Amino acid sequence: MATDLAQREVAHIEAPAIRRGISDAHRVRPLIASERWAATDPFLRMMEDWFPGGVFDRHPHRGIETVTYVIEGRIEHYDNHGNTGSLGPGDVQWLTAGRGLIHNEQPAAGQHVHLLQLWVNLPGAAKLVAARHQDLRAEAMPLRREPGAEIRVFSGSSGAVRSQTLNHAPVTMVEITLAPGAQVSQDLPAGYNSFVVVLKGGGAIGASATAVTSGQLVWLTPCEAASAVGLTAGDQGLRALLLGGLPLREPVAAGGPFVMNTQQELHDAFAQLRSRGERFGL
Repeated sequence: MATDLAQREVAHIEAPAIRRGISDAHRVRPLIASERWAATDPFLRMMEDWFPGGVFDRHPHRGIETVTYVIEGRIEHYDNHGNTGSLGPGDVQWLTAGRGLIHNEQPAAGQHVHLLQLWVNLPGAAKLVAARHQDLRAEAMPLRREPGAEIRVFSGSSGAVRSQTLNHAPVTMVEITLAPGAQVSQDLPAGYNSFVVVLKGGGAIGASATAVTSGQLVWLTPCEAASAVGLTAGDQGLRALLLGGLPLREPVAAGGPFVMNTQQELHDAFAQLRSRGERFGL
């Protein structure tokens, strides 16, 4: 894992408990939910969900991108712009809400789904862009291979491997799978806020080899220069998502499914939803 880049360390580790969601059939784990906007910028929230069909109904968004990573099961999604799709384990839906859309994600018939959903803030200049939908199939994503390691690049880059995923706010998202004892170094651009979600197994992260295990969210130390973070798998191997994004450093006005820069923009969003109904965002 030799590299000349500055090395990230583990800043702190969080392990939120699983709790009841919006119904008895829904379980949720809030991984990023504290509304410490400056600390998590450009990331707004991240939830881990377990649910069968019938839990979620159609709902609107504006001013954000939602990034949905399917861990188990299969979801089917649709929106009022006519987009539909189906995603299985390891696939990602990258949805730019922009000026608005109404959508839903439901488990396929007979499925019980386990997934992660991340909200990425949109820069003020892109809050009202046209909605955009990208289904990122795991098997079609660029893959970096190292001894005992596979790094699937959903957004940004890993070494010389780069994704073609479109972003309004620069984001690196890679899925890292390591065999027992394997090591890999993941590069991060200057200034990125970054964290790791340990999905399976365990091992060590950072130059000081801080021990991590399944179910933890691991925040990395900030670095204003281009940097890298090392990951080493334990005896059971390691599967993790690493995400990093460039802070926007803009005001945040959040209300339900809308995230804008001012309270007036929030007021306008809700007013337009009420007046346009199904044509919201069109």
